[in-house]
Amino acid sequence: MKKKSDTTGKSIKATVRGLVNGSIVASDLVRKQIPFISFLFVLGLIYIANRYHAESIFRETEKAKKEIEDLRAEKIEIQSNLMISSRRDRVLKLLEEKGSTLKESNMPPQKITYYINE
Repeated sequence: MKKKSDTTGKSIKATVRGLVNGSIVASDLVRKQIPFISFLFVLGLIYIANRYHAESIFRETEKAKKEIEDLRAEKIEIQSNLMISSRRDRVLKLLEEKGSTLKESNMPPQKITYYINE
């Protein structure tokens, strides 16, 4: 039992020593895998770039949603103020305050029609 753990310890030490002095990188097995390692490296970069892009789009979307919400609230407020200020009694009051000589007509509006003779 002791021999197995001793052998494992030696192989770990040899692996660490090989990583430190670079002999593992120079080995024939690793050199054959360089295209695959490069491929994995490129895939990793693409994955990171895609994740960054997705997060930035998500942030922009959330920012746009918040802005739309604010603009909708502002629109409702402006509409409400416009409706209040365009009521007949408000318009008459504003005209009186400005000193206008315009008065409200007592006669209802009439439709004017004319015919074109051909």
